[in-house]
Amino acid sequence: MSSTEEVHDQEHHDEVASSYVPPPPKSIGELVAADQEDESLRKYKETLLGNAIAENIVIEPGNPKKVLVKKLVLVSEGQTEKTLDLSGDLSQLKQTVFTIKEGVQYRIRIEFFVQHEIVTGLKYIQKTYRKGIQVDKMAHMVGSYAPKKDLQSYTTPLEDAPSGLLYRGHYTVSSLFTDDDQNEHLKWEWSFEIKKDWN
Repeated sequence: MSSTEEVHDQEHHDEVASSYVPPPPKSIGELVAADQEDESLRKYKETLLGNAIAENIVIEPGNPKKVLVKKLVLVSEGQTEKTLDLSGDLSQLKQTVFTIKEGVQYRIRIEFFVQHEIVTGLKYIQKTYRKGIQVDKMAHMVGSYAPKKDLQSYTTPLEDAPSGLLYRGHYTVSSLFTDDDQNEHLKWEWSFEIKKDWN
C-alpha cells in the first residue's frame, strides 16, 4: 500500500523488464566447474551453494518447479503474524480476509523452497484493487537463491497502511512470484480490510 515501490501499470513482462539483461542460465555443475583455478572464487561458490554442490536438492519429487512458494505472512509489530497457506487450493484464499489497522506499518514475508537448480532474479509483484479499480502496485527484487533443504524467505520493506474514513474497506490483492526468465513460480489472489482497529 506504500507508494515507495510503485511501478507504472503495464503488462507483466513490462513490469519486470529493465535495461538489465540476465545472463544465460547455468546449472550448478557448470557454475562449479568454472573458474576452478581461482581458489577464493571456488571457496565462495562452495559457501554460496552449500549442499547443492554434492547432491541434487529435491523437496518434492516429481515436481519440476524450481521454486515452491509455501506461505505469505503479514507481519506488524505487536500483532500475531497472520498466515496464508499457499500450498493448497489457491482459489479459496480470498475467503480468508486479513484485517489491517489503518495507519500501521507492516511487512509481507514470503516463505519458499528452492530445488533442482539455482534461481536468479526472483521478484515479488503485487497489485492491489478496490471495487475492481487498481489503487496500488509494487515490485520488489527478492534476489537469487541456491537450492536448500531448509525453508527460505523474503520480507518486504515496511509498508504504510492508509488511514482515514475514505480508505477503510475491502481490498483484493493479486500477487506474483516470478524471476529474470519470466517464470511464473506462483500467482495468487488474497484479500484484506483496512479498519479503524485490529478487531
